[in-house]
Amino acid sequence: MRHHLVVPALMLALLAGCSSTPMSGDQSGASVEDRSSGTVQTPGVQTVTPGQSGGDAGIAALKDPNNILSKRSVLFDYDSFTIRDEFKPLIQAHARFLQTNPKMKMLVQGNTDDRGSREYNIALGQKRADAVKKALQLLGAADAQIESVSLGEEKPRCLDASEACWAENRRGDMLYSGEF
Repeated sequence: MRHHLVVPALMLALLAGCSSTPMSGDQSGASVEDRSSGTVQTPGVQTVTPGQSGGDAGIAALKDPNNILSKRSVLFDYDSFTIRDEFKPLIQAHARFLQTNPKMKMLVQGNTDDRGSREYNIALGQKRADAVKKALQLLGAADAQIESVSLGEEKPRCLDASEACWAENRRGDMLYSGEF
């Protein structure tokens, strides 16, 4: 199977599904700011006080177990580096986060189960990390924000010799600055 063609084709299909909605007649798209009070208010947007960083709330979302951004692993099928449909919303959320926080850096670690040779697993882990990185970039994250590396079979999440355990080890982990 030509895996190197599958990921780009899936990402293009995903991007084709995105569209913008044109504004209706009485929405001009521009709002006027009143800066006399020292705060900027726009309907539907959180009030921001000058000097306050909006990044703190975003960073808190990375640790909030109820937020999709707290999920950091993309699981893969055996001998595959194709991103499964169930993980596309996760990739989209992290791509949006990286776009919104251009100073943030991410390290994607590709992992494998312990079947196969060490060399094969290092190569497969790199393909998995690169697949996640490429998907994030296709969805708008900057190349300079993301680094990909393979850990092969060296960082297992589970040590049992079972399919359930091996499935946990076949993954790409997304770590942000300060987590690696």
